[in-house]
Amino acid sequence: MLHWSLIVSALGVIVGILGAYCGWSLFPNMIHKKVEQSVVIQDGSEQYKRFVKLPQPLSFKVYIFNVTNPEMIQHGAIPIVEEIGPYVYKQYRQKKVKHFSRDGSKISYVQNVHFDFDEDASAPYTQNDRIVALNMHMNAFLQVFEREITDILQGFANRLNSRLNRTPGVRVLKRLMERIRGKRKSVLQIGENDPGLALLLVHLNANLKAVFNDPRSMFVHTSVREYLFDGVRFCINPQGIAKAICNQIKESGSKTIREQSDGSLAFSFFGHKNGSGHDVYEVHTGKGDPMKVLEIQKLDDSHNLHVWLNGSNEGEASVCNQINGTDASSYPPFRQRGDSMYIFSADICRSVELFYQSDIQYQGIPGFRYSIGENFINDIGPEHDNECFCVDKLANVIKRKNGCLYAGALDLTTCLDAPVILTLPHMLGASNEYRKMIRGLKPDAKKHQTFVDVQSLTGTPLRGGKRVQFNMFLKSINRIVITENLTTVLMPALWVEEGIQLNGEMVKFFKQRLINKLKTLHIVHWAGLCGGMGVAVLGLIYYVFQRGRPEKVFVK
Repeated sequence: MLHWSLIVSALGVIVGILGAYCGWSLFPNMIHKKVEQSVVIQDGSEQYKRFVKLPQPLSFKVYIFNVTNPEMIQHGAIPIVEEIGPYVYKQYRQKKVKHFSRDGSKISYVQNVHFDFDEDASAPYTQNDRIVALNMHMNAFLQVFEREITDILQGFANRLNSRLNRTPGVRVLKRLMERIRGKRKSVLQIGENDPGLALLLVHLNANLKAVFNDPRSMFVHTSVREYLFDGVRFCINPQGIAKAICNQIKESGSKTIREQSDGSLAFSFFGHKNGSGHDVYEVHTGKGDPMKVLEIQKLDDSHNLHVWLNGSNEGEASVCNQINGTDASSYPPFRQRGDSMYIFSADICRSVELFYQSDIQYQGIPGFRYSIGENFINDIGPEHDNECFCVDKLANVIKRKNGCLYAGALDLTTCLDAPVILTLPHMLGASNEYRKMIRGLKPDAKKHQTFVDVQSLTGTPLRGGKRVQFNMFLKSINRIVITENLTTVLMPALWVEEGIQLNGEMVKFFKQRLINKLKTLHIVHWAGLCGGMGVAVLGLIYYVFQRGRPEKVFVK
């Protein structure tokens, strides 16, 4: 008969094998299927409710570059700035679902955003703080005016060019052509000897006071509340030509400028984002392929953007116009070390690739950290096969000969319909051509780099911050008096951090629903494997030990 210790040993082996099977096959498959079910967006599910309304608000932090020497800048001095903030807002997102696709794999929606000022998190700063900041709307108007004049004259030049070879006596015309196409001169210089353009510039100078509230410099004295959301008012009771200019500004359709009830206009950085959205998104629900959940399929019924330059092949979208990834509110599940993922930001009209950096722990929740790479805005140009970002819409600014900006800067003119330049905060990693012209910048990778910590199994963001800075070139525009002594610089306005950090309630919920269960299964797995094999080994040792003992002989 089998010794009882062998039976115990065999049972231990069976338990160990079951523990191994459960830990390395059964449990992972169960978890995988459970995660797949939980991330798919289906009408009425918990994931659908979290999709429609984020369970906690995002954090929206704004840091403003207060200008300390505005009068000196007007006389050619290098700007000196001082960062103030953060001014912290709670950003609430709620989606208005339009419809599901027939097969349930797509869902379209419009996203509404609301901002609430967080007094406690912002203290000691308040929205009533007074600041001296770049007058973005006036500077934008002057540069757009310069660009429009450039386009008009270039069109005139093209028409002349078509007649050059068949028109006698064209020496004068050729000289005019050379002046129009001179890359190192402002096209407005042509107006010096042109009576029509000269008269136009005289009227523009005379009416800037009526349009922009009698500006003494290219900087505005205002409050944080007005600059960010409520609006800096201008075009207050304009008359004559000033009224015509204001009508032109109003008809330009800029998102950052709104008409007030009294007919005046107001500029604000983020006022247009506070309220109902207009862009229609179509994203994947994860049905049929959970790895695609929340990936943007269309924006305003188009698979690609129509913002950046396209290639020579007609109808083919360039890499710059491709829409990749999610909106950063969540990510596809089952992340792997060493992989990368994309987010799409409508604010800057482009997709951004995030790369794996390291393993992290956030309040007991394991995950992976991702951050942007150098290819975000440092590697732009023909040598990097993305010259489509080089829109070359700005005249007489600090840029390369091929029209691309230097490393670390991206021209958002075609994205925002305004001559705004994107960099990382404090121009982190930007070319010295830009940083050397500003005093007060203190770039720090830990504070100013974009990153996100993601729970690797579900793709849930645990903590992170999307950090970008908005700038505008400040420069002299020929025969615009208020700009005549300016030194050309890339002038910082503000930088923002839009991110999330799971609060205590969400951490507790996440641990109860996932982490604690994973720990329990982990314990069952190793307890079964180690316990079973341990019992098997002990049983075998006991059996061998018993077999080796000499039998006792009893003599009567």
